[in-house]
Formats: sequence, structure tokens, C-alpha cells
Amino acid sequence: MLKDKIDSQVDTLIHGTAADGTVRCMAAVTTNLVAEAARRHDLWPTVAAALGRTLTGTLLLGSSLKELDRLTVQIVSNGPVGGITAEANARGQVRGYVRNPEADAPFNEKGKFDVHAVVGEGMFYVTRESGYDVGLYRDPYRGSVPLVSGEIAEDFAYYLTKSEQIPSAVMLGVHLQPDAPYVSAAGGLMIQMMPGADEKTISAIESTVGKMPQATSLIREGACPVDLLRAALGQIEFEPLDEKPVGFYCPCSYERAVEMISSIDRAELESMLREDKGAVMTCHFCNEAYTLGEVELENILRGQ
Repeated sequence: MLKDKIDSQVDTLIHGTAADGTVRCMAAVTTNLVAEAARRHDLWPTVAAALGRTLTGTLLLGSSLKELDRLTVQIVSNGPVGGITAEANARGQVRGYVRNPEADAPFNEKGKFDVHAVVGEGMFYVTRESGYDVGLYRDPYRGSVPLVSGEIAEDFAYYLTKSEQIPSAVMLGVHLQPDAPYVSAAGGLMIQMMPGADEKTISAIESTVGKMPQATSLIREGACPVDLLRAALGQIEFEPLDEKPVGFYCPCSYERAVEMISSIDRAELESMLREDKGAVMTCHFCNEAYTLGEVELENILRGQ
């Protein structure tokens, strides 16, 4: 029965407002896209939890992006994972990677994945860009804060409070199991207190969020993003503004790989042809490998 519920779920994100527009709220179910990221990068369990939380948080943070906007979250840290990067756009597409997919750590004292142990200490960066993909590049906005927990959700909340002055509650989760499907549930929510939010509303939300079940427990029971927000907001009514599908997507391609290899110095290309009989380019974001043989390299050299 549980597997049937998981299989029928579609990854979606919803965002809306509550308390007469003084609260901004968003939630997402991301089980399939996190599973895709874990599969592509062959992630060990604790790293799958870390990247999955980061991918979900990046989607939530970027839920109000405009067309041509792009949001990148980068965690630069001293833990064995070596760093995490996630990137989302206005279409609900997200991609990401970690430097060390095989980082691991024992369970913490609560018997859960110790994401902090693999992330360690460091910095949390958020970059907002617009028009980059169509050549209308503008100076990006970049904010940063120190990591406060390495558990990801708390770090998103701290960033919003300190860098964007938006007090927020953030829940992010990834549930893993030893047999297929490896990622059995993933998702989360983000509730932001905007100017004008009164203390009664803030206290009520703090109370309901503190008492609600884990997001992944609800998702494993079949909850959709609206259900997550209802659980988090309690008696506070909210107005959905938009709901859209989300997914793991990378725009890399064979053509782009050829363009990048074509930009390499001629002497290095000749060395690849002579010594390796070709070239392989692997995309960091999705782990897709593109192979160019001797003929392709010879054509590039002729074109130069």
C-alpha cells in the first residue's frame, strides 16, 4: 500500500499567502527528483539526505522566481562531503551535485542520518541571477551566512533571517530505505513572516510547526504540498497562488560538450587526440558523460 502511494505521487510545489498577506508559505513534494539525483550521482545514504534537502530548499527559496531568473545555493564546508551546489529556475527545474558522493557518517544520537557530520562547518551562499541564459546578463545578487548547523533546513532559515531579514520556519526531509525505491519520500516547506505579521500569528505558526509530524512521514502517507501547509499552519487559512510540477533537469547536451571542448587550447586538443584517442566530458550537475572520438576531435582541430 505504501509503495502504491509513493509511485502515484507527482513532484509538485505550491506557494501562497496567509494571514492577510503577512505570511508567505510554500511546500513541495520532491521524492522523484531526489531519487533521480541520488541515482545519477550514485550517492551514499547520508549524502543523499544532504543533497536532497538542499535541492528541495533551493526549489522552495526560488518558488517566486521570474522567467529568466536563476537561483543557486552553494554550501562550502570542511566536512567530508566537500561542498554542495544546487540550482533552480522559474520553471521548477532543479539540478545539483556534491563533491564527494561517498561521504558517510554513523547515525546521530537520535538514530537519524547525521547530515551535519558529513557537511561540517563553512559558509552558505545564495546567488540570484537574471537573463544569463539568453545573454541579458545583469550583476547577480549574492548573500552569505555562516553555516549554523549543517543540517540544511536550519541553514536556509538562518540565511533568510540574517541575509534577507525574513524570519522563517523551514522543514526539509529525505526518507531512505534499503530496498527499492531507495528514496521513499522527500519534500519540505518554508513559511516566511513578512512585514506586518503580528505576534499572535507568529506564535501560532511556531506552535503548529513545532508539533507537526515530520514532512517525510506525511508524504509517505500520501500527503501533497497543500497537506503539508495545512499541517504547518493549523487554523490559519491560506490562499494558494500557484502550483507547478518540479523535477530534476539539466540543460547539458552533446552539443554543449563539443562547444566546451572546442574552446580548449589547440596543443591540449592535439595531446588528447594523440594520447587518449578522444575525450570524455562529464557534467558536474547531472553526471552525464559525453564522449568524443578521434573523428570528432579531428573535425574540431580542422575547424580551429
